[in-house]
Amino acid sequence: MREKVLILGLSNSGIAAAECAVNKGYDVYITESKSIGDIREEYRSRLEDLESKGIKIETGGHSEKFIEGAKFAVTSPGIPPKSDIFRRLNEKGIKIISEIEFAYINTKTPFIAITGTNGKTTTTSLVSHILSQKFSAPVCGNIGVPPSSLADEKHDFLVCEVSSFQAQMTEKFKAKIACWTNFTPDHIDWHDGLENYFKAKAKLFLPPQEPEFAVLNAKDERLREFAKQCKNVVFFDDEKDCGIKDNAICYKGEEIIRLSDCPLVGHHNYQNIMCGIIIAKLLGMNNADIRDKIMSFKSPEHRLEKVREMNGITFYNDSKATNPEASIVAIDSFNNQDVALILGGRDKNTDLTEMCKSINKHIKTVLLIGEATERFEENLVKNGFSNIIKEHTLEEAVDKAISLKPDVVLLSPACASFDMFKSYEHRGEVFKEYVLSK
Repeated sequence: MREKVLILGLSNSGIAAAECAVNKGYDVYITESKSIGDIREEYRSRLEDLESKGIKIETGGHSEKFIEGAKFAVTSPGIPPKSDIFRRLNEKGIKIISEIEFAYINTKTPFIAITGTNGKTTTTSLVSHILSQKFSAPVCGNIGVPPSSLADEKHDFLVCEVSSFQAQMTEKFKAKIACWTNFTPDHIDWHDGLENYFKAKAKLFLPPQEPEFAVLNAKDERLREFAKQCKNVVFFDDEKDCGIKDNAICYKGEEIIRLSDCPLVGHHNYQNIMCGIIIAKLLGMNNADIRDKIMSFKSPEHRLEKVREMNGITFYNDSKATNPEASIVAIDSFNNQDVALILGGRDKNTDLTEMCKSINKHIKTVLLIGEATERFEENLVKNGFSNIIKEHTLEEAVDKAISLKPDVVLLSPACASFDMFKSYEHRGEVFKEYVLSK
């Protein structure tokens, strides 16, 4: 009799896990809390195909019929541990694992895991791009490609962006190389506290899941201390292992690439490049190939993405910066330039002190939009910054910024997008389309 596996959520990762599970001989059930009319069309359109493969699907709730007898459940990363379905499964002793864990169990391809509060997506994309010179190493995970969809394909490595949500629901997942870009407060409500957020990511580096190599940020105090618990640590932003010397990024004393040749701007992006260099060197790539691949890399959308230059103004789309810490990284990337910063959106009510300090150092003008306007203005003024302009729409903010004739117009909102847009991607697309229409 085939073992029954329960898939939580009719989502991209849920569908990939379901199809992988069918291929592995499981009896597969997908349970979705949303009613059929609330499910995204791209998933609704696949129902007939999934059912033709023998996959059972229910929507509008989680029935006892679907739950009963499941050997284990594979969860989508968007379902919080405090949810009712988690409680019911825990009461029945049904183990819940992430889709990344499920993929790991069902493939022989080694994983390269990238985690961190900020920089994961750029680093994941860059590592895959560099490795493509010598290996088959596609991106997957939180970047949008479920690793379960690649489980049966032949690759040398899977370069996997791992969120804290996904990491928390792993037990066996063991990367060949795991990289932790940085650690700052985020997702505290979801994890029920900062320490739980840290522990979720730390699992990827500690027994029984410890990787062959741990790549850690030497400039992050928390990670520098954490490194004492890890084996085979290679630090980035570090003089001995991989860091900046004489305006070049060096690995073990060897120059890999000049900063002037790097396609990404800002120290945080130099850190991302260091991660890529370390991983490539650990896998045996030569310096020339690494340098060439870095130089041909283009930044992922919405992450300090250069949109265009027009009349002496350079426009950057950093819509992915949905918290102050992410915006600080972008703000600190500009020195001795006249920068007009567009801030605001749906407020996450996080502390703004450090961001205000960075704005004082690097920004000439702040243009505020969205629901966060009043609190952001209050905090900026309290911290000694007064060159503030309030606008009603993103388009109005762009027009006003252009009229100021700065060197740089930077969209880095430090807020969620949902007051005015469907997502941070939608916000970034609107910004780019409007800028390019000028």
